[in-house]
Amino acid sequence: MTDTKPQHFLQHIISQDLAEKKHTEVVTRFPPEPNGYLHIGHAKAICLNFGLAAEFGGRCNLRFDDTNPGKEDQEYVDAIVEDVRWLGYQWDGEIKYASSYFDTLHEWALHLIREGKAYVCHLSPDEARAYRGTLTEAGKESPYRNRSVEENLADFEKMRAGEYDEGACVLRAKIDMAAPNMNMRDPILYRIRKLAHHQTGDKWCIYPTYDFAHGQEDAIEGITHSICTLEFADHRPLYDWFIENLPVPAKPRQYEFARLELNYTVTSKRKLKQLVDDNHVDGWNDPRMPTISGMRRRGYPASAIRKFCDMIGVTKAASTVDMGMLEFAVRDQLNESAPRAMCVLDPLKVIITNFDGDVETMTQPMHPNNPEMGERKLPFTRELFIEREDFTEDTTLSRKKFKRLVLGEWVRLRGAYIIQANKVVKDEAGQVLEVHASLVPNTVGADSPEGVNPRGVIHWVSATHNIDCEVRLYDRLFNDEAPDAGDKNYLDALNPESLQIVSGAKAEVSLAQAEVGQAYQFERAGYFCLDSKNTQADKPVFNRTIGLKDNWSSKV
Repeated sequence: MTDTKPQHFLQHIISQDLAEKKHTEVVTRFPPEPNGYLHIGHAKAICLNFGLAAEFGGRCNLRFDDTNPGKEDQEYVDAIVEDVRWLGYQWDGEIKYASSYFDTLHEWALHLIREGKAYVCHLSPDEARAYRGTLTEAGKESPYRNRSVEENLADFEKMRAGEYDEGACVLRAKIDMAAPNMNMRDPILYRIRKLAHHQTGDKWCIYPTYDFAHGQEDAIEGITHSICTLEFADHRPLYDWFIENLPVPAKPRQYEFARLELNYTVTSKRKLKQLVDDNHVDGWNDPRMPTISGMRRRGYPASAIRKFCDMIGVTKAASTVDMGMLEFAVRDQLNESAPRAMCVLDPLKVIITNFDGDVETMTQPMHPNNPEMGERKLPFTRELFIEREDFTEDTTLSRKKFKRLVLGEWVRLRGAYIIQANKVVKDEAGQVLEVHASLVPNTVGADSPEGVNPRGVIHWVSATHNIDCEVRLYDRLFNDEAPDAGDKNYLDALNPESLQIVSGAKAEVSLAQAEVGQAYQFERAGYFCLDSKNTQADKPVFNRTIGLKDNWSSKV
């Protein structure tokens, strides 16, 4: 079947560029700053850049814009590499780093000084802000702006040699202090940071700014289409100025698209880091976090994230996407791919009084609509566990309202016998400790006999042959649709029920073979996966990836 989905504007631009021979090959890049873990917004950028390169037979680089050693760490580099690979993409050649180009960028800074287009400025940060002006008022020129080339070269060398303290001075471009675009008002090119760098060690004590490095990196790598989000549109004139005033080997062009904004979510790295640092979550890969590593740990399939990014499209118009779209993509994928299993979260013992054998083996498909997945074996024993909420003594409840086990009535156990609840055993407080029931013979895989009318089907596990496990029920981290909008404190919107830990759950024995990364549908409970962080050999921990239905639509 031919894909009739219309091209988005970037596909159209690239198609036209290739048709007009502007480029013979498409080269894109994904250029994250290693100052935090990647989130769902980065996933869109990854899918877009790698996807366009693949679609047009080109190449995509993975490059770290590592120009700020004070906020960066090798941990973030490693996590980003793993995230990109897990999403299903492979970058061209070796991983690239802005720090690999520091020598070249330093030479280009000297070039600007020699051309009279850059100067060392000794204004304090507060003074520089005052001189910069406002959106409605032009800035004032720094008193250091018109010093000689020789003075600036000597001062810049002192910066390079570590003779100045941090904050004492910076290297600035000499552009236009009256420019309506604030980015053009003599922006900073280099600042002093007496910090070791995760790639270059102690070689440098001055570092280029992101704005100075970014466009030149694209030029060095021969990027044909520099794709970024809309907040960088105002920076494009500055990037173009650098390209026009430096001896770069190529002239990349920047194109902007709308970043992914998701409701019930924050994606500011600063705010995500605060959640981690203040222990509101269990690290960057907490399953409630919107980070790619958090979604992976929670059990989101990479294919579902790619599908979601394709669903929302690529436009220039900023908008907020409903979290329900992402959850739909996850459910849709897991419904097709997740094998089925039974797990009882709140066990209530059922004793089958007329079961005379030791163990009877029941067979169930791994997936009801995919026989190629095979079958699983379920031990059926005299003592079973069912969900406590699946039993009631209230015989007045209608069959439409309660389709589970009622005292004196029948229910079918999934893949096994029809049973009838005959009596209950209670403790002194009146809580039901166990249910005594009888099975209806010859009802495994068969219709119920005349006069036996089960209310419904419930799941179960053997009370003597099962896996004792912990289950973590995750929900949305925030209960506010726009947790950080306006003057809101996003921490006030944290959902106190975003994590519920269930101990003493009982899972079917087939889950002893569960592996990290494999999703399962637990009957009626949702989709689950083995937790990669807390699982131990003798105590598996299962994370709820998502429920079977969207329960949030009814809340709003």
